[in-house]
Amino acid sequence: MYYTVIEARHVKDYTIWLRFNDGTEGEVDLSEELWGPIFEPLRDPAYFRRFEVAEYGTIAWPNGADLAPEFLYSRAHVAA
Repeated sequence: MYYTVIEARHVKDYTIWLRFNDGTEGEVDLSEELWGPIFEPLRDPAYFRRFEVAEYGTIAWPNGADLAPEFLYSRAHVAA
């Protein structure tokens, strides 16, 4: 199945709540994923919160950083 993010909101720190096209939802802590030049600006908590759901089905930041929706799906803690 091809997963896409359809809704996202900031929870706290580097944690984002996500809803996917199959109805799955959960929280993903990205604090350990923010390494490398493209992700360096996201270490600033104010900048991190500037993500949006991109038209191509994942979350993205103004500097062009994004994460594969399949990766986010695999990391989401499914809500009970």
